Amino acid sequence: MHLAHDGVVAVTDGRKLLLLRNHGDEKMLDLRVETHRVQDNPPDREQGSDRSGRSMNSVGSHRGAMEETDFHQLEEDRFAAATVDLLNRRALEDDFSALLVIAPPNTLGEMRKHYHKALQGRIVGELDKDLANQPVPEIERIVGQS
Repeated sequence: MHLAHDGVVAVTDGRKLLLLRNHGDEKMLDLRVETHRVQDNPPDREQGSDRSGRSMNSVGSHRGAMEETDFHQLEEDRFAAATVDLLNRRALEDDFSALLVIAPPNTLGEMRKHYHKALQGRIVGELDKDLANQPVPEIERIVGQS
């Protein structure tokens, strides 16, 4: 994938965000960390307090289990939305002209719901991969091959 000089790469997985800026050019990437955020998000089993409840059908006496809330996934979705909020603000401030978004498929899907038009016009590509825990040289290699 070609990323122009001064282009930005957002790498996230719903818990961690790396914003990298290309100090190189399209052929020789030189990604450097501008922003690094990590959110503490323990597994769902450590966040939930109760078992799912039961509901009563108003027409008859049929009982059904209510779906249990996945607090871990809710937090990942909130983190993805907050990440896009940051990217939207930076796009509106004309902080970058090109953005590559790298995230696992579920996170990428959640992020797309929140893209502002100003941000959409700057996105040069999306990679549906989980690279948030990879070192920067590995991210450079993968972006360069894409």
